[in-house]
Amino acid sequence: MSMFSTGILVLTSPLHTLPLRIAPVLSSAAQLVDRTLYVHLHPGLNLGGGSQPRPVFIPPVVDLSALITRLYSNAADVCGHLDVRVLLTNVRAQSAACSGTMTPNCPFPTPQSLSHSPEVVLTDFALQDPGQSHQVTQCLQRYTGHCYVCSPSLPSVLLHPQLTRLQEKEEGLKDPEEKEEPLETYTDVVVGGTFDRLHGAHKTLLNISCLLASRRFLIGVCDQAMLKKKVLKELIEPYSLRVQRLQEFLQDTKPSLQVEIVPLDDPFGVSIIDPQLQCIVVSEETRKGGEAVNKKRLENGLPALVLHEIQLLKDAHHTETEEEKISSSSLRSRLLGTLLIPPKDASHLPPLPYVIGLTGGSGSGKSSIARQLEAFGAVRIDCDKLGHEVYQPSAAGYHRVLEEFGSDILNEDKTINRRALGRKVFGNQERLKALTDIVWPEIALLVKNRVSQARDEGKEVCVVDAAVLLEASWTDLVHEVWVSIIPEEEAVLRITERDGVTTEDAVRRLESQWSSSKQVEHANVVLSTLWEPEVTRKQVLKAWNLLQKRIHQRQEGQ
Repeated sequence: MSMFSTGILVLTSPLHTLPLRIAPVLSSAAQLVDRTLYVHLHPGLNLGGGSQPRPVFIPPVVDLSALITRLYSNAADVCGHLDVRVLLTNVRAQSAACSGTMTPNCPFPTPQSLSHSPEVVLTDFALQDPGQSHQVTQCLQRYTGHCYVCSPSLPSVLLHPQLTRLQEKEEGLKDPEEKEEPLETYTDVVVGGTFDRLHGAHKTLLNISCLLASRRFLIGVCDQAMLKKKVLKELIEPYSLRVQRLQEFLQDTKPSLQVEIVPLDDPFGVSIIDPQLQCIVVSEETRKGGEAVNKKRLENGLPALVLHEIQLLKDAHHTETEEEKISSSSLRSRLLGTLLIPPKDASHLPPLPYVIGLTGGSGSGKSSIARQLEAFGAVRIDCDKLGHEVYQPSAAGYHRVLEEFGSDILNEDKTINRRALGRKVFGNQERLKALTDIVWPEIALLVKNRVSQARDEGKEVCVVDAAVLLEASWTDLVHEVWVSIIPEEEAVLRITERDGVTTEDAVRRLESQWSSSKQVEHANVVLSTLWEPEVTRKQVLKAWNLLQKRIHQRQEGQ
């Protein structure tokens, strides 16, 4: 069967049997859906009973909370490429369902619109009689159309995971007749976090918060000041994009909630001053933060919040350098070496050699990456060395520099004393620009000559190792821009150890360069030498192998 971009999975198995069935059902669904999978819960739904079933409210119970955690955990393991979203429009305590103008047991007065239009509806409903297949799929299609806006001709698929072997295990599960333990709910619930690249752990936190909240859900999203210590902070999505994705997810998940999203500039935000809040959702990792919030609230004369703790989700695919839990920092580290944005049009350049422009701040390990790429077969063009050539008496730039800055910058052998020249431009932007206006175009000419020479030698890849690649606007010389980044504190340590300068001098040097964040805005590929050399080597090898694929695909397409 063909793949669908977006699907709805209607889970009908009783709540006590679902935990063991989730993984095989998700695995089956992932064979049909490749982007977004919405999950609609209706335990005990009978699609083969003869009459058309209607959606009803299901109560928030403790087992439902555990199921949601299990579902996102299994999704990360068996279908990590899918954007799985558990829908909670039909989950509400009976007292709330029957209040106001809402019709009792009717969670969908009109079909709910979803941010991604469903192309297929799937279910785990097990047929008792194979002859009922057509009747059940039609029933499923009508049921789904009553709940969500979708095409009248929405295809319906009955999933048939291998469930028979699970029955023995299911016998030891909770007695289905045993009364479910209700989940305590609250009018106003608060959470805080970075919410970078929404993953299963975020979705668990958000879904359970939506289960707990009956009126308002307040979310503090980390902004600039709270991101400074984050690993690979340069790769964190912009605040506006993170908020947009949160809004979309929550509008799909529980549109009846009043959602408020505010920037978080300190660990507490509005959680310590909002008198209406009743509950804060934390993990075992952030529980101390929740306790600190309560301490502040008490100091402010406000009642303490109920701390509702959720489990951390284990990351079955984590590497030695990544956290054991599912985390945004691990996802960001997996982006290193991959193509973040497609290369710009470089039709003005010959297709070969394919030219990589490699840059990065002082101490970022840029040159060590360039040497590794050279070992893989690339021709390395070191712009720092080319800069030395520009100052040689035989170079055209030599005479222009003397005209601009005077002969007192010469050594006895008539070579330019770069330290003396540096003193003339240090701290003077106008004089520095006068120098770079002479030197940078000359270096660019030398780069073009080296690339041309590599082409004549039949080389496939050149790496232009240039600290000022972006500042000098040399991006028109290259097919792709690669940027090496490390935290500023680590860069300062490396510069002081390597060059024997003071911490203050190292900081000033970094401040005179483009920041890592600004460089990353122009990067097709980002690398980092923050970890052990072997980790960097694997990262660069990954980048190199992916580059080879891009070059060969490009050649095939021409």
